[in-house]
Amino acid sequence: MSDRSPSPRPVTQAEPAPHRSGFACFVGRPNAGKSTLTNALVGTKVAITSNRPQTTRHTVRGIVHRPDAQLVLVDTPGLHKPRTLLGERLNDVVRTTWAEVDVIGFCLPADQRIGPGDRYIAKELAAMKRTPKVAVVTKTDLVDSRALAEQLVSVDRLGRELGFEWAEIVPVSATAGDQVGLLADLLVPLLPEGPPLYPDGDLTDEPEQVMVAELIREAALEGVRDELPHSIAVVVEEMGPREGRPEGRPLLDIHANVFIERPSQKGIVIGPKGSRLKEVGTKSRKQIEALLGTPVYLDLHVKVAKDWQRDPKQLRRLGF
Repeated sequence: MSDRSPSPRPVTQAEPAPHRSGFACFVGRPNAGKSTLTNALVGTKVAITSNRPQTTRHTVRGIVHRPDAQLVLVDTPGLHKPRTLLGERLNDVVRTTWAEVDVIGFCLPADQRIGPGDRYIAKELAAMKRTPKVAVVTKTDLVDSRALAEQLVSVDRLGRELGFEWAEIVPVSATAGDQVGLLADLLVPLLPEGPPLYPDGDLTDEPEQVMVAELIREAALEGVRDELPHSIAVVVEEMGPREGRPEGRPLLDIHANVFIERPSQKGIVIGPKGSRLKEVGTKSRKQIEALLGTPVYLDLHVKVAKDWQRDPKQLRRLGF
């Protein structure tokens, strides 16, 4: 009989979870809360928001950095029944994005019944068999618990009626910050394994000039409310540091044009004695300075680009 005591078993350490990285896009009808949700997840403003539908006109990438993952969020324009060439092009942007991402988040507001527009989008999503689909019930702060429960049941039923199962159904409020972190936790496992796609610290891959133009457009939309939400486009013509400034006192010169479709709209954007345009300039300049971290001189002009939403040549010139 041996007097040797049995050797202890080697302690095996758990393998660290693999790093994941990939793209998720938020889709939904106009004004479903997609841009607000993108900003909440990224933790800073990368997409402009407005209570006007169809505010987003191109895909905006917001980057969420985590120790275990990098989640790249693609905010898309709202899918809608197009009435102009611009509308058709925006819908094309949405469908192209769907085909390229790793997971799709379908935003459905908690305070609105599921309607024909939602069914239309869900039907298109049902055809995308291989991409996981997460239903995100947004704006939960606007309803009570009973209404929210009814909406969650309706969303679950919508998937089953169309022959697919949601990977997750998540109620969130981006404005109140409710369950935003949980949504990120549920999206990450649906991404492929892989290294980060963007450098640490990057929050968006949007060019600065595009973001500046979007901030000006957001401020302009605030002022005109229902009068001409879709007729406004903004192009930054020039942007650069002013020469001859003393060191430590930089100034960035930005010259931008606000385009509208008809001469009669010019007065609406400019306002009495230029008051509205001045307000747009003040509001957007503050946002631009916060974004770029430098003092800004903003020079705004209002110009007419006749029926630009329907004119292929004008659309190209305005970046669509």
